Formats: sequence, C-alpha cells, structure tokens
Amino acid sequence: MATSLLHLSRPRRALLPISSLRLPLSTQSHAPSPSPSTSPTPSSARRLPHFLSFLAAAAATGGATVALCDSGLDHHRVGGKDSADLVVRGERKHVPQEFIDELATFFGDNMTLDYEERSFHGTPQNSFHKAVNVPDVVVFPSSQDEVQKIVMACNKYKVPIVPYGGATSIEGHTLAPHGGVCIDMTLMKKIKSLNVEDMDVVVEPGVGWIELNEYLKPYGLFFPLDPGKNLAIVSNSIFTCFDGFKCMFSSHYHSVETPIEPSSYLEDGPGATIGGMCATRCSGSLAVRYGTMRDNVINLRAVLPNGDVVKTGNRARKSAAGYDLARLIIGSEGTLGVITEVTLRLQKLPSHSVVAMCNFKTIKDAADVAIATMLSGIQVSRVELLDEVQIKAINMANGKTLPEVPTLMFEFIGTEAYALEQTLLVQKIANKHHGSDFVFVEEPDAKAELWKIRKEALWAGFAMKPDHEAMITDVCVPLSRLAECISTSKRLLDASPLTCLVIAHAGDGNFHTIILFDPSQDDQRKEAERLNHFMVDTALSMEVPGEGVGHRVTQDDEKNKDRVGSQQHHESGKADPTSRLHMTL
Repeated sequence: MATSLLHLSRPRRALLPISSLRLPLSTQSHAPSPSPSTSPTPSSARRLPHFLSFLAAAAATGGATVALCDSGLDHHRVGGKDSADLVVRGERKHVPQEFIDELATFFGDNMTLDYEERSFHGTPQNSFHKAVNVPDVVVFPSSQDEVQKIVMACNKYKVPIVPYGGATSIEGHTLAPHGGVCIDMTLMKKIKSLNVEDMDVVVEPGVGWIELNEYLKPYGLFFPLDPGKNLAIVSNSIFTCFDGFKCMFSSHYHSVETPIEPSSYLEDGPGATIGGMCATRCSGSLAVRYGTMRDNVINLRAVLPNGDVVKTGNRARKSAAGYDLARLIIGSEGTLGVITEVTLRLQKLPSHSVVAMCNFKTIKDAADVAIATMLSGIQVSRVELLDEVQIKAINMANGKTLPEVPTLMFEFIGTEAYALEQTLLVQKIANKHHGSDFVFVEEPDAKAELWKIRKEALWAGFAMKPDHEAMITDVCVPLSRLAECISTSKRLLDASPLTCLVIAHAGDGNFHTIILFDPSQDDQRKEAERLNHFMVDTALSMEVPGEGVGHRVTQDDEKNKDRVGSQQHHESGKADPTSRLHMTL
C-alpha cells in the first residue's frame, strides 16, 4: 500500500543538459517554452454516443567547497509511524575530504558539490516525503568501470550510496537520509545490442522506456512495460505527467487557475529509466497481459556493495542452474547493488487493437465485470477502472461530458477478427452486470484519444482541488477480493470530507486512491493518513501485500513494528553503511 504525496505546484528548476549540471544554478538559463501546435480540424466519423463525440475528431485525424549535508533541516532524528510529516529520519555521516578528492581524480567535471544540485537530487520531484539530509556529492558515471570506482571508494570510506535514475517515482525513492553519494545514471544510456530474432535487447540503466520503444518500433518490436511516467517541465516547475494532459494548475507562476495545454507549456523530459524500473519492480497497465518487470528481464549486471560485479545469467530464456539472482535484485530498490546493464525480453507489436469503454451503476458491478472477464480466459491487454469522482475530474479538466459513473476501460490485441471477437464477448459479460453505453473504437487516433482519459486521470484530479496535495495509495489484492476491497474502501472514502478518487488496474487486482487534502490544514492531513491506514488494514485482513515505498509501512504493520517502513528501509543498513544503496525510478 504505497503512500505518496504530490503537489502539482511545487517549484522546481528545469532539467538541463548534463553538461550544465556542474555549473552553479545562477549561471543557467531556462529554455523558452515551445509554441502552441495547431489543433487538428475535426470532422465526422463513425457514429458514437454524444458523450464520446470528442472521439470523432480524433478518428478523422490521421569549483565548490565541501558543505556536507547542509540541507537546512535539523539533523536530529525525526518522524515516526504516526507522524503526518512523512520525514524520513537519518543520521548525518561525516564524509572525509580524502573521499571527495579521490572521486575528483576519477571524474573531474562529472561530479558536483554544488548545494543546489545536491538538493535537487536529494529532494523527490514528485513526492512530499522529506529527508533530514541531502547527498554530499553527485557523480555522473558513464560506464560500469566508473560505477565500480565509486562503489569501491564508498566501501573504503563507509559512505552511503543512492543510485538515481529518471526520478519519476512518487514514492520518495530519491531521498538520501544519511547523505553520502548520489550516483546519477543519466550518462549510461547506450543500447548495447538488439537481437531481433531472439526478441531481446541489452541496454544500460539510463535508457528510458519511451526512448527504447521509439528505437524498437521500426523493427516491429516493443518493450511491454508501461509505467506511464515521464517528466514534464512547466516554466520552472517539474513534475510527472503522462502522454499529455489539460488540467487546472495554480502556483506562484500562475496567479489564477489556468488551463494548461501540453503543446504550449510542456517541454519533453526524461521518463522512467530501465535501471529504476528494475530496482522498483514496476508494472503498469499492461502488466495484466505481459507481467511486471520481474517477468520481462532475462538477466542483468550489477555492482555489489564491495565493488564486485555480478551477472545473473546469459541471454537464454530458461535456466534451472543456481540461484535466480536477477529476480532477487529486481525490486530490491537498490539495496543489493547498482544495476549497470539489463537484458530485456521484447514482444511483437500487435497487428490490431481495440479500445472499449463501458459504464456501470456501482463500482462493485464494474469490479465484478473485470473479475468475470479474467476468469473467462479472454486475453485482454488492459483492464482499467475509474470511479465516478475520477470521471467527474476528467470532465472538469478536459471539458468532456462523460457520464459520471464508475467506468471500465479495456484494450484487446491480436488479429482484427480476434480482437473484435474478444470485444463482443466482454460486451456480453458487461451486459449481465448492468453495464451500459458499451462503445469501442479501432481507429488509431480515436484509440489514443480514448485512452488518454485513463492516462490523464491523476492530473485531472488536480482540476477539482488545484491548491491541494495528493496522497496516493497503492493496494493490490487477489483478484477474487477486488470487488470487496474496493467497495469497502469506497464506502469510507465517500463518507470522508476529503475528495477521493479511485483508479485501478482491475485486471490484476491493483487499485489506487488519490486523496486530495489541503496541506495547511492539519486535520485534513490526519484524515488522509487515517484513510490510507484503513485501506492498508483492510487489505492486510485479506492477507495480501502492498506496493511501493508504502509497502514498507505494510511490512511494518505485518510485523507489528513501530517504525515507518521507508525509515526502516533506510535504516536497514545501519550495521554496514555499504549496504545503504537505493536505486530510483
């Protein structure tokens, strides 16, 4: 049950080219925002219900001094399981000058002691988790050998390590509560080899999943994980976005609530990287069809805390020899090593797909249809659920007129005949559970427009409460308990004075709650915490785990311990500082 805090208006400096990262912040200038793009001219298309008329148009378009851990926060230990501040406690550790000098001989300009840069790397870009310290130094290796040098130096001087990927995680993974070294993997972004006939690819950890799929597209292949996370830059603010969104945004950059159009405000930013996706064992909407990161990695290389390099296997798809070390490292969140190379399993691009949507009177009916669809053996690639509050947010943010009721979205892939057959079978299932307004589209632009409803769900939520933060929960239950768990949680959420939205990867029993609250109101923050703990306890009563940084909280609850999970995670290496490794998405 991952608990995350987001605030759309949190100020951030814009991402800069890697060569600029060693310059003092005051010497850097921001690139101008791109000009608005021309909107496509709408025209008629196949007949659709009035509330989906927007699809018709889409279908018709084809030298610093060392200042250690000077974060400005008190260095004493703070936080606790019942704290609503979400401050990760840590112990400031002295980093010797000899260590800094040794790194400088290896990396020269590819390291920085600039406080602005260290603070940027040590402060989550999409989370309000905090740490009492920031990294003492940020290093940018360009090869596995350089990663080894960093880790061996850290082992020698007993300095904590925080590897750093695309920084799109909303779970506070970029925190450095003990200070130490932040290893930014940005420069390690080579695609080392593509084996089309074997349907695998070998990449470095800094490669983004979006860029990788662009590279693979001409070969008719794709990497099937879809974490849906990439960064967008709005003026001097930076935050996670999806394929584009339109929402209400309010901050000191915009004194009034203003609709934001991606074409006029957003610059492209990096997305989740392969190394971080491995370290956090990410999944996404396609996991119901293709599995999670664990199922799509053939082998990997990692630098262990003592500097040794381990390769977990070869490119063969099967092996019964020895320990399955790849699955051990995947999901370890960097605590076992720094990932330096990954061999990924690829899939063939589907020849045809259909996207469908259906409305329901109750969220239980919608969940029941998701369960019945999976039990029927129909091979869906996505099954996503949005509650009526989420649909209302989408209507507010995008000017749509969707019925504000629980809604299921599906994607079917395969040949044209097969995808259509599966679509009609699901329509029959939906009709048996009081489904209505079942529609499906096959035109590429119409599919993309319809699917944006789900991809923009989080940001649409901020249109309802532009000045609020969002606490995001992540609950995963056995599929047979999904309807019960969502219904139980929904009754409490609806009774709360806070605005709460539910979205779910319903095909594999995973759902999120977006709890919006005013950060200046202590009672609202405590209410958000209460709702989160309720859902954790509800899921635990079903004997199931949680996901993300919040799953550490769940593990604590299971073990009846008194510490916040993320704190326990960071403290787990207390006896051996070299085990303090933490890879980020």
